[in-house]
Amino acid sequence: MRPVLEDATSLNPELLAILACPEDKGSLLYFGDKGGLYNPRLKRRYLIRDGIPIMLVDEAESVDDAEHEALLARAEAEGIEATFSD
Repeated sequence: MRPVLEDATSLNPELLAILACPEDKGSLLYFGDKGGLYNPRLKRRYLIRDGIPIMLVDEAESVDDAEHEALLARAEAEGIEATFSD
């Protein structure tokens, strides 16, 4: 089953409500296509390509401390909430 997408830069809210980190099964922060889905607990980002989240641990990007802090600050400033409540 293919996820329903609103457009190439916005994932369907129903899909976001169930997306979880494939490693720790926790919630994610959604920053759109450019920022992807971010797991602040593991400092790992899952990219979105052509409107499709790449939810593979082996394809995730590690984020350094400075970028981690920047992503958390952006989430707070923009009111970005977790994909679901842990």
